[in-house]
Amino acid sequence: MVTDPISDFIIRLKNSSDAKKATVIVIASKLTENIAHALKKAGYISSVDKSKTKRELELGIITFDGVPRINGVERISKPSRRLYQKAADIRSFRSGFGNTIFTTSKGIMTDVDAKKLKLGGEILFKIW
Repeated sequence: MVTDPISDFIIRLKNSSDAKKATVIVIASKLTENIAHALKKAGYISSVDKSKTKRELELGIITFDGVPRINGVERISKPSRRLYQKAADIRSFRSGFGNTIFTTSKGIMTDVDAKKLKLGGEILFKIW
């Protein structure tokens, strides 16, 4: 049983990219599917395929010349401690080479999109 599905999701992504795997299978839920689509839009994963029979998502990991796009992840807001940030306080991460994933009133999005729409929200994790 997974107590924190977001941590499980991002660690599976990081571990499979470190192992130079082309795909990874994660537990499907509305939350993880929305995070996967936000990461696809940001350019970290190439495909999101939902299994018809099982509650699984198969994600394709983007690589450039054998080097995976995902180098690291950091969980910010945890079940024991939720962290929120206003739109005015959102800053770029790793000089624009990384992204912070937020959950806002308009859905899950990257820091760039949240800043553009002037939306704050819960900081889920950082990815680079």
